[in-house]
Amino acid sequence: MLILNAADIRQALPMSLAIDAMKQAFAAFSEGKALVPPRIHLSITPHSGISLIMPSFVDGETTVEQALAVKVVSLFDGNPARGLARIQAAVVMLEPDTGRPIALLDGAMLTAIRTAAASGAATDLLARSDSRTVALFGAGVQAITHLFAMCAVRPIEKIFVCGRTPNKVAALIAEFAGRPAIPAELIAADSPRQALADADIVCCTTTSKEPIFDDADLKPGVHINAVGSYTPQAREVPPETVRRALVVVDSRHAAWEEAGDLIQPMQAGLIGHEHIHAELGELVLGRRPGRADDQQITFFKSVGLAVQDAVAARVALENAARLNLGQEVAW
Repeated sequence: MLILNAADIRQALPMSLAIDAMKQAFAAFSEGKALVPPRIHLSITPHSGISLIMPSFVDGETTVEQALAVKVVSLFDGNPARGLARIQAAVVMLEPDTGRPIALLDGAMLTAIRTAAASGAATDLLARSDSRTVALFGAGVQAITHLFAMCAVRPIEKIFVCGRTPNKVAALIAEFAGRPAIPAELIAADSPRQALADADIVCCTTTSKEPIFDDADLKPGVHINAVGSYTPQAREVPPETVRRALVVVDSRHAAWEEAGDLIQPMQAGLIGHEHIHAELGELVLGRRPGRADDQQITFFKSVGLAVQDAVAARVALENAARLNLGQEVAW
């Protein structure tokens, strides 16, 4: 069995490749070529945590194009106080035609990359071509990977970073400013309004349970990615924004089960089920149109699908073999 740690995955799954992989994954899902059962939620109440079990099979004409994987991802709120990351995860890859375990991958890094890559794919398909400024909400792992994703699909010049903890925002900017893959100027925003003033693209990567900006502060024609919330009780985007936006999701079914950004406006009578314009895979396949004009607000809401992990892991394994990455262990 091949073991790929976080460093291996960063090398084996560069953002541009991950974005292409996500387009493949969402296309397979919307085309009915991916088997993605509802993920299992285990509430670990004594330790303020939750574990999610996410299996997926992606079909293809050959076993090389297929992918069979199971991810276990856990979110424990008390981990930071113990010096551990809040998100812990592992992905097991299985041989599609035998079920034999063939690889174990660091699931936290894979999740961070593939989630941002999904936003990158959505931004590539929905954001205005002249987008140059990003408002980034959050300063954690997802915020970091979104820096790379946005710069991979548009010639971004400025990124305003807005977070609840100024020290974390400053640390993010100090670490990543000037990197070749992030040519944009990174600027600490004093407020959500300042972050949004010139933003063509907005990325929401927080754990907030309430909207993190005001709808009135958005420019016409902005594109929004929201990936932070994944329960009906949490939302990052104002309901007024949702109501007037062209809404694209990773999965219609998953969105109405888990996306508080959509569920809460629907419960308030502001939108109906028909308000979802398309799944991202339908845009990739050309079955649904994207942005109608430069004034339209577009909104991609993602709760995360196991098919993303399966395809991302398959691509990472292919590159790992080419680059001689990872550690082989007897199984």
